[in-house]
Amino acid sequence: MTQQGIAILGATGSVGANTLDVVGRHPQDWRVVALSGHTRIDRLFEQCLAHRPRYAVTGSEESAAVLRRRLREAGLDTEVEFGADALCRIASLPEVDAVMASIVGAAGLPSSIAAARAGKRLLLANKESLVMAGHLFMSAVREGGARLLPVDSEHSAIFQSLPHDFAGDLDASGIRKLILTASGGPFRLMPADRFAAVTVEEACRHPNWSMGRKISVDSATLMNKGLEVIEAHWLFNAPPARIDVVVHPQSVIHSMVQYRDGSVVAQLGSPDMRTPIANALAWPGRIEAGVADLDFGALAGLTFEAPDLARFPCLGLAYATLEAGGDASAVLNAANEVAVEAFLARRIRFTDIPVLVEDALSRLDLSASPDLPSLMAKNDETRRYTASRIS
Repeated sequence: MTQQGIAILGATGSVGANTLDVVGRHPQDWRVVALSGHTRIDRLFEQCLAHRPRYAVTGSEESAAVLRRRLREAGLDTEVEFGADALCRIASLPEVDAVMASIVGAAGLPSSIAAARAGKRLLLANKESLVMAGHLFMSAVREGGARLLPVDSEHSAIFQSLPHDFAGDLDASGIRKLILTASGGPFRLMPADRFAAVTVEEACRHPNWSMGRKISVDSATLMNKGLEVIEAHWLFNAPPARIDVVVHPQSVIHSMVQYRDGSVVAQLGSPDMRTPIANALAWPGRIEAGVADLDFGALAGLTFEAPDLARFPCLGLAYATLEAGGDASAVLNAANEVAVEAFLARRIRFTDIPVLVEDALSRLDLSASPDLPSLMAKNDETRRYTASRIS
């Protein structure tokens, strides 16, 4: 493998940091061309010192000025820019071969589409790109000739369990269904009547994975799994009825593909994001990721159960929006982002999150947004509406 250039969008988050860890193990194969971080400037500064990118992007003019000054004082000539347009520019640079799209939320959509249109090897960890704009995003991938590789552990597992010649036709490949596994989150066994008193700290304490606060809350409500159902629909051209979710508390089996002949092919591994990151970086090869080998002798057992949609209604809402089509998924995502943000700010209860999402879906007009500006406008409208309901 000749040395490839990579841009990591959302470098200061958990996926971005893990990507740098894997890339750093293979300096002969990868060079870091560009990094972005929204507000965590101290971490972005340290990452720039360690990896010496040509470009860095921050979220604001003020933070860019701070980073630019600190890098110059450290003797680095990294070009520092800020804002959404700068993210799209670094995602499209000629010297960038691969883009890790790991910005959380709707903010990551424009740069992910820019990378797709530029024909990059696109390592997708920003699930909102597919949730909000699945049709537009997949069209950009096709038109740009991009190579789309999933980084979410569940979709990476399905990708690894599919036939190598899979071309988006489940029936032609003998596939009966896709099965996404879910840990069940920190409240899998908690009685529903205690949910209203759940604290931010409890919701962010995931039992198996180390993730950011927003994704941790989504895992606690099972909205994260709902978003993954929508993502799987677009990635693998699978109708909702052929995407199942099963709760697997040990998080050893990351997802499965069930075939017509009764076979089930699964991908197993330690719960470490470096595995799917390394898989996407090296595909179709395999590289060292620094992940501990799975010790089968130490496994106490693997258990499975059906998700409880009554206790965790966000998963059911996601299935419903996928069936509704149009921009319903964009509304779901935007309302959830605002609700989770309010919960993290201790302005609403944990149980208010699905209520606010369902309210937005029932009260806002749903249609088929024809282009990215229309979709972003629907996102903004939903955010304003949900914020007004919280106020």
